Amino acid sequence: MIRRPRERFGPAAAVLAVALLVVAVGGAWPPLVAVESGSMEPAVERGDLVVVTAVDRFPWDDPIGSDAADAPTRLDGPGDVVVFTSPVDPSRPILHRVAFRVTAGEDWTDRADPDLLDGADCADIAACPAPYDGYVTYGDANGEYDQSAGIAPVVHEELVHAKALFSVPYLGFLQLGVDAAVARFGLVPAGVGILTAVSLVSGTGALLVGRIQDARRTRNGRGGRRGPPR
Repeated sequence: MIRRPRERFGPAAAVLAVALLVVAVGGAWPPLVAVESGSMEPAVERGDLVVVTAVDRFPWDDPIGSDAADAPTRLDGPGDVVVFTSPVDPSRPILHRVAFRVTAGEDWTDRADPDLLDGADCADIAACPAPYDGYVTYGDANGEYDQSAGIAPVVHEELVHAKALFSVPYLGFLQLGVDAAVARFGLVPAGVGILTAVSLVSGTGALLVGRIQDARRTRNGRGGRRGPPR
């Protein structure tokens, strides 16, 4: 039985349309971030997929820290969760929560949570006083500010790429697998392998759906027939 193009490519077109809509509304590319570590547990675990938006898009304001009285709830906690890059390792974006905003020259330990300083004061932290305006951040599961732990300096606003909206459990493992394949085999071989796998899976799925539809039509046809009158 020959499948019409709509039956073959309809699901893929729907997924593409949804992805384009997310990009158009959120303004961030990529619009989805796969979580690589457990630094934001328990709200976000390794392998989860986080939907993000551009900083200047919905919800229409700059990142708000967890210390603010009107802090929004993001990923089961107060304060915005942002995606940023650190000069310590620019190749790996970080998804962490904003604690508060600082200004250049500020001794920000005066208003920091002592439990997240691990006994350090400004003299012990390379990022204190703040060398420029930016954000102090932390991972929910880390128990210490990124800046006092040496994970990142004060996060300059130009290094903040997106804000998190919500997460979807487990779907990030697919992206992590793709990234691992590209890192190991290279972009072209990994791309060919992924396209081949997708083609096989989609072809098998289309075949199974077609068989099920044919079986239903056959049953309906038999059920609708009536024997000759006696």
